[in-house]
Amino acid sequence: MDFMSIALDGPAGAGKSTIAKKISEIKNITYIDTGAMYRAIALKVIKENIDIKNQDDIKKMLLGTQIDIKGNDILLDDQIVTDEIRNPNVNKMVSHVAKILEVREKMTYLQRKNASYQDVIMDGRDIGTFVLPNATYKFYLTASIEERAKRRYVELKEKGFEVTLEEIKDEIQKRDKMDMEREIAPLKKAKDAIEIDTTGKGIEQVIMEILKCLKE
Repeated sequence: MDFMSIALDGPAGAGKSTIAKKISEIKNITYIDTGAMYRAIALKVIKENIDIKNQDDIKKMLLGTQIDIKGNDILLDDQIVTDEIRNPNVNKMVSHVAKILEVREKMTYLQRKNASYQDVIMDGRDIGTFVLPNATYKFYLTASIEERAKRRYVELKEKGFEVTLEEIKDEIQKRDKMDMEREIAPLKKAKDAIEIDTTGKGIEQVIMEILKCLKE
């Protein structure tokens, strides 16, 4: 039996997670937030005070790490960390962690495994190009740096974090550069992906564009 897979790629703040969640509900398929999986690893690195340059410590940590997705919750070693992985310290660490070969190998294995036995929508930065190169549908969401920074700023402020718009903009620019320039599975649009610029568009408008493509 062939299962449907939808790959949703794009830079930070393009609206991937929000839109993927909504489409998973509409289509009644499993949503896999790959960014949250990397964030969980970044959180563990911070909590255990691990030097990300120490490959041996990273490998040991990965061997004893379990990440599960249950509904809308992310579990790290059987503990719910859904809110904790969204704090600014994790934001700053996650791109550094995502560059590590051993981390990407473990995450890619788990992501492909999840897509092998069920219909999924998966968002990230390398889904259509690397994790699921044969995905049934591929989309690349983008938006202006100003819009992406504003969205992340509002999100963090609503959660009670003290941040400035300029700090967020600077952080997103650094993440873009790091994600696009990393050696392993860099952020880029898949050749056969449909690009959607979400600048100035509401969530429902983008969802309708994607659903129209799925029907076609």
